[in-house]
Amino acid sequence: MKNQKQVQMTQEGYETLSKELGELVETKRPKLVERLAFARQQGDLAENSDYINAKEELEFLDGRIGELEEVLKTALIVNSDKHKKLNDGIALGTIVTLKVNGGKHVYEIVGEWEADPVNKKISHESPLGRALVGKKIGEKVEVEAPAGKVAYEILAIE
Repeated sequence: MKNQKQVQMTQEGYETLSKELGELVETKRPKLVERLAFARQQGDLAENSDYINAKEELEFLDGRIGELEEVLKTALIVNSDKHKKLNDGIALGTIVTLKVNGGKHVYEIVGEWEADPVNKKISHESPLGRALVGKKIGEKVEVEAPAGKVAYEILAIE
């Protein structure tokens, strides 16, 4: 993320990423550095699989730490209450109830770093999220999906 683009997210998402960063820096990285130092003492590094694995894990971990630090540094916390008061319709931080294919589905609109479709958290940058942002109760949106167009009706916004 070298372009310094602000990353929108909810307060909950910010706290989750902050917690992950803290755990990586304070717990996981020191243990991995210790493991690497121990493996280094075991002799020939070229054939020491634990050393090679620990080194690769540390590189990956350092990459994730750098990524999280950058995201948190450029994070813009979106206050969902403000959107409710302004009656702007669906926005980041809102919970929306949709009718699709005769069934009801409830989704929370979150920042791209918080998206978790399994837990019904969809990014405002996803195709469905983009279609929903700014819409109000009673409106309908169509989203292109692999199986064709899917129609959604907005039943409620919290």
